[in-house]
Amino acid sequence: MLQTIADLNGPAGKLEALLNTGAEDAPYAALVTHPHPLFGGTMHNKVVYHAMKTFAAFNVPVFRFNFRGTGLSEGKHDEGRGEVDDVRAALDYLHALYGKPILFAGFSFGSYVGLRACCSDPRVAALVCLGLPVSAAGRSYTYEFLPACNQPKLFISGDHDDFSTPEALARILATAPLPKKIVTITGADHFFQGIPTNPSPKLDQMQHHLSTWLAQTFALTDI
Repeated sequence: MLQTIADLNGPAGKLEALLNTGAEDAPYAALVTHPHPLFGGTMHNKVVYHAMKTFAAFNVPVFRFNFRGTGLSEGKHDEGRGEVDDVRAALDYLHALYGKPILFAGFSFGSYVGLRACCSDPRVAALVCLGLPVSAAGRSYTYEFLPACNQPKLFISGDHDDFSTPEALARILATAPLPKKIVTITGADHFFQGIPTNPSPKLDQMQHHLSTWLAQTFALTDI
């Protein structure tokens, strides 16, 4: 069941949010964050939606929200600084609601700011990064904090990601401690769509790798 959340308050004001409710006895809750809001990213993004559906298939409650200044969320975009605090506000809300360990997943910009908020948070049991960016539209993303991220980690990217080449990403992910898994999807761009020589969408492959990793790492079973 999908619920509209009306009482998520971030540092810059109310944040628009949705909750896909799961089973009462689910061992985890999930938080999924969206890509860059200045380039059309919202909690309704296709990659975010498919990630949500993957978690929901395990009967896990899934929480999504719009960063400040996006959709109906109050405030204005803060170039990734205040958005880290938005993620922390969502973690606080989700933990207060369920009191369960949280599985975090973010796409693109959402993975970057989510990692910054979640790496040091003991409530977060896992980190999933979809299309983790290295550089985009003149912006560079740095991950000096990554060596301190000790939770189980899954990184899924396309081998034709314009914002994160396999070589650049490999250099960054080499600094991430175990346990970690790195998946590169052949013929996929940043949005897990196809390329001219391999045009079929790859969102189903992203879901497959995420689902398999969740089942293996956390002994989850789908419904």
